[in-house]
Amino acid sequence: MMKYQEFNQQIIDLIGGKNNIQAVVHCMTRLRFTLKDKRKAKTEEIKNLKGVIDVVDNNVAYQIIVGTHVNDVYKELIDMLGISTGEEGSQKRKNKNFVKAALDVVSESMNPILEPIICAGLLAAFLSIVSLTGLISPESPTYQIFDALRNAVFYFLPIFMAMSCAKRLGVSPYLAVALAATILSGSINGVEGLSLFTIPLPQITYSNSFIPILLAVWFMGYVTKIVKRIVPTALQYFLTPLLIMVVMLPATLLVFGPLGFYLGEGIIAFFNLLMKYVGSWFVMMLYSALQPFIIMLGAGNFIMPVVASLIASNGYDPAFISSCTISDIAVGGAMLGYFLRTKNSKQKQLFGTVTLSAILGVTEPAIYGVFVKFRRPFVAVMIGGGLGGLFAGITGVKAYSIAWGLFGLPAYIGAGDFKNLWLMVSAVIISFVGAAIVSYILGVPSEDDSAEKESPGEITGENPNFRTISLSTAAEGQLVQLTEVKDQAFSTGALGKGVGIIPKKDTIYAPVDGEVAAVFPTKHAIGIKGDQGEEVLIHIGIDTVKLEGEHFQVMVNQGDVVKRGQKLAIVDFESIVDDGYDPTVIVIITNTNDYLDVIPEGSKQVHIDDPIMNIVLEQEQSK
Repeated sequence: MMKYQEFNQQIIDLIGGKNNIQAVVHCMTRLRFTLKDKRKAKTEEIKNLKGVIDVVDNNVAYQIIVGTHVNDVYKELIDMLGISTGEEGSQKRKNKNFVKAALDVVSESMNPILEPIICAGLLAAFLSIVSLTGLISPESPTYQIFDALRNAVFYFLPIFMAMSCAKRLGVSPYLAVALAATILSGSINGVEGLSLFTIPLPQITYSNSFIPILLAVWFMGYVTKIVKRIVPTALQYFLTPLLIMVVMLPATLLVFGPLGFYLGEGIIAFFNLLMKYVGSWFVMMLYSALQPFIIMLGAGNFIMPVVASLIASNGYDPAFISSCTISDIAVGGAMLGYFLRTKNSKQKQLFGTVTLSAILGVTEPAIYGVFVKFRRPFVAVMIGGGLGGLFAGITGVKAYSIAWGLFGLPAYIGAGDFKNLWLMVSAVIISFVGAAIVSYILGVPSEDDSAEKESPGEITGENPNFRTISLSTAAEGQLVQLTEVKDQAFSTGALGKGVGIIPKKDTIYAPVDGEVAAVFPTKHAIGIKGDQGEEVLIHIGIDTVKLEGEHFQVMVNQGDVVKRGQKLAIVDFESIVDDGYDPTVIVIITNTNDYLDVIPEGSKQVHIDDPIMNIVLEQEQSK
């Protein structure tokens, strides 16, 4: 009986059906889909499913965040889709350049093998603790047997990477593993004086590495396609594996082995030089402060290959894993500050839950459930995490294995290095307390921004208990109701109430007085925090994020103070339509729930300064 069958079936239906799924993999907390047509996915409905934390749609993938049990969900999902994991990466990815595609492959290939790597890291910490207590001697057979597990995981890292990468790229995992096992054999691995076809081979140690086999498996995908194309169907079962391996072994030893080896050495040398001449304190401070933003971009695991290389080369990671833990704990501290500050029982329950998960090393629920909404916690983590990272960098904290979060702290003992552990604990405390204090001081916006001031856009009605904020149009054209907008995320009102405008002219105007809170890098959306606390999002066109700023000329920057009717942008709507996109300008109030109601005007032609909606506020009662 499948535990997640109903849940997975709902996802399949809402994401556009089986035929819309081109590939699917998973990481620590999320399912990462490559969809044939993202427009078919009903994102807001997926977000509302019980068991879904959030949905992130970016150039990397369509990501559904479900939590740390994602592996179990994924296994059942693959069975229901009727595909093997080996088919996940066989399709071409659209709208992605080579660098993004390469990073995507590396990240998604690392995800499945984190389980044995984390296991080996925590086992190393456990063995250090046990040996220091005197219960087991490092020379005892029992210690050596368990230590063999730790050593084996890193020694045979090329085999794990071969299996994972082969599945990701649609290559036979068994042939990939056979290739990895061959280069790890005693007759090749680290052997000096080898030659192939009279060509001398450099002495390369393939154990504890991953880049050579990663490159080789990538090339194996192309070789497989060519061989299958030229070998008759009747002979493929016999000849295809042989021909693939006859090509791949020389190619690996002559090209990809040396290339991967020197590339790995180059990566290690770069970060060693960076930390030597700039300082590990700078790297750790920066990464500890910025990790939540990196996670939001879906790029949280891109550092794992670098970490694996550093540990394989130095025996420890001098920067990144420590920074991950420090940042995670800072996220937990920021959420604790909100937990202590809020008086809303529902919010207190949310903040308490995400505090615990962040401390344990899973920050996605906090980042997508709280940070994106309130934004101020980012400041708290940047300050708290930055201070903790700075301390860890100055004191030279090292991570001896890949393990993060509260339970990963024993991994800092290393070979009896308790000083390193206590320094890391101190860094974690600094980040936690610092972020908690800052978030407590900054407060919860929805509660602290309730007091409003009179402004030109405010209209007080006959009922003294209510007042109204009026928004003027953001573009000249035909005003339409939000339900008529051809975008599920907006038309359902899930992102907030508002209106749509079918533009007749190319100018975008500020609908309120306020401050520009955000200008999206792709220039298709502008956020304004009004003087009355109203959070206005102007979304120009549907799916125009794919244009990457083409046809948009934005005239303001984040932090600028704007007045109602001020020009914000010039947009070439004619070219947008020619490129096949809907030009509708959408104006919504993202903090709709903070008000009694948001009432749109009826459908009509609107010109500069014409009202498009009214926000109804409850007047404070006199005491």
